[in-house]
Amino acid sequence: MSESQLRGKWALILGASSGFGAATALELAKYGVHIIGLHLDRGAALEAVQKLAGSIAAYGVQVHYLNVNIANAAKRKETIAQIKSWLGAEKLHMIMHSVAFGSLQPFIGDNPEHQLTQPQMEMTLDVMAHSLVYWVQDLWHAGLLGAGSRVFSMTSMGSEEAFRTYGAVSAAKSALESHTRQLALELGRHGVMVNCIMAGVTDTPALRKIPGNEEIVAIALRRNPTGRLTTPRDIAVTIRALCDPEIERINGATIVVDGGERICM
Repeated sequence: MSESQLRGKWALILGASSGFGAATALELAKYGVHIIGLHLDRGAALEAVQKLAGSIAAYGVQVHYLNVNIANAAKRKETIAQIKSWLGAEKLHMIMHSVAFGSLQPFIGDNPEHQLTQPQMEMTLDVMAHSLVYWVQDLWHAGLLGAGSRVFSMTSMGSEEAFRTYGAVSAAKSALESHTRQLALELGRHGVMVNCIMAGVTDTPALRKIPGNEEIVAIALRRNPTGRLTTPRDIAVTIRALCDPEIERINGATIVVDGGERICM
């Protein structure tokens, strides 16, 4: 794919300050894509976000990084209005939902005070899964999606496999895959492609927050035929390739990007 095929297009990344979102922003910027990145970082972490935005801008593209709670309906509508003012009659070429914020409490704790609560379950599902639907709905009605636009959500093998303390996130990933299929069904006739990327185990800030992450890494390294973990750039280059305007027939899929980790015992 030549740079000219993407140059001047726009991408919106929900969860753009680190991990998959940051890597994808940098990769798309290399190909001339303007980046709108949403994040929820505070304090010292803002310095890293500003440095990232500077690295993206160095490719000569427009960069707008906004500190926004993506699960807040009022902030969502306000942000979409701002995006509309930047793009005018243009459409977003790509939307990426890469949000990792949820509870890692076990369902059944030794002490009832140290187990998943109803508010924690609902928050995890809302932020990591349902928010995809709400953003796509509002972007569609704002006229920011159209033929050729593509939406990517981010899932993991945790949607199918159980790991202690991962229950709420696993449920959110399963719901996210279901939402992706439904959006693909409803938007397909309008030329909008909606797909889910299932990344292999990747060393990201989100992974490091999971209790027992060292065990997850060890299992992945043992299983993966390539002998290494998946990297954020592996995901970024895959998404960039799928942003090729000539790719039009991949829709409603869960695309596994893991080097074969999933196929091995």
